Amino acid sequence: MGEALRVGVIGAGPWAHRVHAPGLQAHRGTRLASVWARRAEAAEALAGEHGAEVAGSFDELLGSVDAVAFAVPPAVQAELAPLAARAGKHLILEKPLADDLAGAEAIVDAVTGSGVAALLMLTRRFDPGVQRWLADLPDLGSFQGATGRWLAGGLLAGDYAASQWRQQDDGALIDAGPHAIDLLDAALGDIEQVHFAHRGADGLWQLVFGHEGGTTSTLTLSLRMPVQPSLVDFAVYGEHGCSPLTGRRTAALDCYAQLLDNLLVMIREKRVEHPCGVHRGLHLQRVIAAILKAR
Repeated sequence: MGEALRVGVIGAGPWAHRVHAPGLQAHRGTRLASVWARRAEAAEALAGEHGAEVAGSFDELLGSVDAVAFAVPPAVQAELAPLAARAGKHLILEKPLADDLAGAEAIVDAVTGSGVAALLMLTRRFDPGVQRWLADLPDLGSFQGATGRWLAGGLLAGDYAASQWRQQDDGALIDAGPHAIDLLDAALGDIEQVHFAHRGADGLWQLVFGHEGGTTSTLTLSLRMPVQPSLVDFAVYGEHGCSPLTGRRTAALDCYAQLLDNLLVMIREKRVEHPCGVHRGLHLQRVIAAILKAR
């Protein structure tokens, strides 16, 4: 690919400002070409920071880019991502894929039918430290189980405290949940059952999963926990001991650069399958649906 991939950003909230726009501009293989948001003034502010164009409509943006990065609520992504895929645009998708299972299935159908490349922004899966941890897990021998804790106060204050979709009762499960569930799933194998699901009045989730092969994992999850710094840890147990996920977390912008590297390779090699592709997103959406049914 001789020229930089022209990417349009949909949405102009904190995550678009913090990661999508600067990440696209900084990467040697991509260029932030256009921004569209339902609030025109927000789109103008974001585009102005990076010398990008402002699209007057979603269709106008699609006409000027090669790929689309979404930084919008799940329901909006479910509405617009299939249209972008059917227009032949490669996709950078946020998690969860959609606000319900039907929406996630519609995105997968559109991506599969169009043959575009699409990646889900599972930030930690693009962290080299996490990738090394997952690669070393076979040294544990037969897996016996895993634990995870994701405790933070992101919904109490800060950029995302005013996010309506995150502030709903199930906000922590929908926002941080895909990241945490994905790590346990990637470590032990596909989650096939939700054995237990409980959400306390304070938004604290306690979850027990059954994985392929019969192993189990537990997850404690909250975005209303006033802890500083956030407590995010995972550990896998096997016949030869325990492997905790340790070390400093790689910055989100660096993980985003890794995602863009992967996307460009997929486009160049005309590949559509990826461990963090849309089928992964659909699997996580199914797990979330099972949790909501089991609680």
